[in-house]
Amino acid sequence: MIASTVGTMIEWYDFYLYGLAAALVFSKLYFPSSDPYSATLLSFSTMFVGFVARPLGAILFGHWGDRIGRKTTLVVTLLLMGVSTVMIGLLPTYETIGVWGAVGLVVLRVFQGIGVGGEWGGAVAVATEWSKFNKSRGLAASWPQFGSPLGMLMAVGALTLTAQFGDAAWFERIGWRIPFLISAVLIGAGLYIRLGVLETPVFQKMQKENKLAQAPVMEAIRGYWKQILLTCLIRTGQQAPFVIFTTFLLSYGTKQLGFERQFLFNCVLVACVFSLFANPFFGWASDKIGRKRMYVIGAATMLAFAFPYFWMLDSKIPALVIFAIVISIPIHDMQWAPLAAFTTESFPPSVRYSGSSIGYHLASLTSGGPAPLICAYLLHTYGTSTALSVYIAVIAAISLVSAMLLKDRSKTDYATDEGWDREDDSASAPTSAPSTLVRPKTV
Repeated sequence: MIASTVGTMIEWYDFYLYGLAAALVFSKLYFPSSDPYSATLLSFSTMFVGFVARPLGAILFGHWGDRIGRKTTLVVTLLLMGVSTVMIGLLPTYETIGVWGAVGLVVLRVFQGIGVGGEWGGAVAVATEWSKFNKSRGLAASWPQFGSPLGMLMAVGALTLTAQFGDAAWFERIGWRIPFLISAVLIGAGLYIRLGVLETPVFQKMQKENKLAQAPVMEAIRGYWKQILLTCLIRTGQQAPFVIFTTFLLSYGTKQLGFERQFLFNCVLVACVFSLFANPFFGWASDKIGRKRMYVIGAATMLAFAFPYFWMLDSKIPALVIFAIVISIPIHDMQWAPLAAFTTESFPPSVRYSGSSIGYHLASLTSGGPAPLICAYLLHTYGTSTALSVYIAVIAAISLVSAMLLKDRSKTDYATDEGWDREDDSASAPTSAPSTLVRPKTV
């Protein structure tokens, strides 16, 4: 539990740090020759590149995670993410090396995305495969999710603290780099913890019984493509609002509404604190009422929240703005916390890392990556936040329908392929032919 949480915390710290910097300073530092609108789009485009790289990381590390083990793979993803982040902190700007600064930013962002693409599926597999009781799997799976708001809290906190040591000019010149460089220390601590973790008993059992899939990525795509598709759509309605609430908000709040950067930082910090309690609570609740029901409630709440969120922001009344930001992330957690167990339970252990990772990170192409770009375009084209509310409402509705179509396997003992297959009334899979694992009859 601790290893999966600490690892995701560090990796999300790195990833969110980039998103916040992209919203605040990268447009000026790496795209200074563009007009403000174009510079913002270019800055968010480099962020999008990282999301595009995530499915590649899911495929690459998903394969090895199902072939050689969860532990080894997660150590590599942590290193990849950490080194890339430190290098961004050392990267010269446009003023020093011209366009090569932007090129370097894109390349490092790709490596960041690949690292994150391999992280989530393995972290959830470790947390749930070490869980001894099916009845608490939702809570166990929420701990890697817990690393997300914790990483966000650390990223916002680091930037906020750094900003106190100088004025805006100092922050744009030097201050923003410090949190990126600090990640080197965090990576060292994370590696120490992860290297001390044993391989999961579920994976060890599969190794012993010779049930490892020879080509897990192909097995997952060929046999469980419907589950992968639904996982992608379910994740879509959760990821895009979160990116809007935490990253696009900073650009919108400072440039459109005229709020101080520090004010928005403080609001997001408070929201993250509430999220630390909301995540395990909604994970626990999913064990009580079921993953599907918990997620559907969350998606419906997000759908209802889409318009009031921007109404409160646009009012520019401090109390309403604070309230909107502070409750936005806990509302998102109603989807985020049960998502891990809900989607991961759709795949047997032989392809669990691959299948869940691919479905989860394909959403980076449909929601998380393009979300800031879409919002910037909608705002520029229509000139009203109503267009942004419609966007959130539509993707929330898509995830709501998708969740209703995916079977809830909360009661499944998914420690073995056989137990998982019995849940779907399928015949037992052969013990000596991993490439012919039985596929489920239901989605």
